[in-house]
Amino acid sequence: MNPHAKLITTASLILGTTITITSNHWAMAWTGLEINTIAIIPMISKSHHPRAIEATIKYFLVQAAASASILFSSLINAWSTGQWDITQLTNPTSCLLLTAAIAMKLGLVPFHFWFPEVLQGSSLTTALLLSTAMKFPPITILLLTSNSLNPPLLTLMAVASAALGGWTGLNQTQLRKILAFSSISHLGWMTVIIIYAPKLTLLTFLLYTLLTSAIFLSLNTSHTTKLSTLMTSWTKTPMLNATLMLILLSLAGLPPFIGFLPKWLIIQELTKQEMTSTALTLALLSLLSLFFYLRLAYSSSITLPPNSTNQTKHWYTNKNANPLIAILTSLSILLLPLSPLILPTI
Repeated sequence: MNPHAKLITTASLILGTTITITSNHWAMAWTGLEINTIAIIPMISKSHHPRAIEATIKYFLVQAAASASILFSSLINAWSTGQWDITQLTNPTSCLLLTAAIAMKLGLVPFHFWFPEVLQGSSLTTALLLSTAMKFPPITILLLTSNSLNPPLLTLMAVASAALGGWTGLNQTQLRKILAFSSISHLGWMTVIIIYAPKLTLLTFLLYTLLTSAIFLSLNTSHTTKLSTLMTSWTKTPMLNATLMLILLSLAGLPPFIGFLPKWLIIQELTKQEMTSTALTLALLSLLSLFFYLRLAYSSSITLPPNSTNQTKHWYTNKNANPLIAILTSLSILLLPLSPLILPTI
């Protein structure tokens, strides 16, 4: 991509996100979401591959429909209450429409169909942005309106997302699709607790962003997009593959890694809210996600390919590692002992 175009799109992403997360007016929040959508479209389509163009069109149509629904929801609320403040969402129809629109923007079940396809048609760097930065503005709107949302509906969507994210990720061989279903599953965990503990949702999202960034940057360094190439990437970057296994186990929520902290706190909070059955269901559904995380970890570092592959081998590998990967990897693996410093803020 042209450096000037990259600068404009990056600045637009930052501007759109900032406008959305700092605004209290529905029109400004909608404007920030639209700036974000327009800024990410050139990044998805920059390879000019037919799959990338298809992903761009799917992403644009879904985001345009979701943005129109958000604007329509705010108009209905303003018509009935005279309020344009985001926190003053009191009309039941507006609440229902907003929940559906934000679920569409995030990729929550049952509006999840576009997300794996768009990630599969994007580069690893763009997929990282779609999985992390592009989710932050919609989650911020959910946090601001959490007092007005319908708890049974959100709980149903959250449990369905955790179930479908784990179940459909089992038979995937493309790493971007696996990480897309992982994102859907994690969004279910964030959504189920957003009404009862909004700060815990924010903590879960920040830790998910940390872990996912480390994984995507590691895969981008080794140029790995499929399970078969992951099995042979240890010849190029053995240390990176060893740490990738630990990050995957952290994302799965296994102690003693930091990924265990949000799931533990969410189950504890759900138990306090007398939602023990929901907590038990989510804990059991996380075993589905754990299976394909373990399969990825096993393929990356423990097992060897049974035969030679047909892929082109690089006779020279760039040894200049990205220092950001080292920082994110260290935090992903070793941050749990510092969790007592985080807990008082929740």
